[in-house]
Amino acid sequence: MGLIANTPTQRMDQLIALTERLTALIAEQLRAFEAHRPQDAAHSADETARMANLYRHESLKVKADPSLIAGAPPELKERLIVATRVFDAVLARHGRAVEAAKAITEGLIRAIAEEVSKQRNAVASYGPKAMQAPRPATAVALNRRA
Repeated sequence: MGLIANTPTQRMDQLIALTERLTALIAEQLRAFEAHRPQDAAHSADETARMANLYRHESLKVKADPSLIAGAPPELKERLIVATRVFDAVLARHGRAVEAAKAITEGLIRAIAEEVSKQRNAVASYGPKAMQAPRPATAVALNRRA
């Protein structure tokens, strides 16, 4: 699916609308991440992915064939430049927020795994009759000839 435009002006209008809509979707997700509510960002993830794919496709198409927007009015070109700069800024902030969330999640998983490991290998009591907790299961290889 791509933009349906018969003139450079129509294509430019659609590119501006696409860029602004994608910027709004990513900003909404960013607000959810910054509010420590990443689950709120999930409801728009499918639409964001579709819009981002369309944006990428259309950007590559215009880059490959600049004549698609060559006759558009200069004020539309300026609006697209501004919209793209805003989009880039929001995208950069979003990337930092996602990286931070990823780092936190990985740290939590690592801490949980270490705690589980400690509890599995803990000694149950002290003294000559001390019992150790069961050791974790290990892989066993069977030989049919044995």
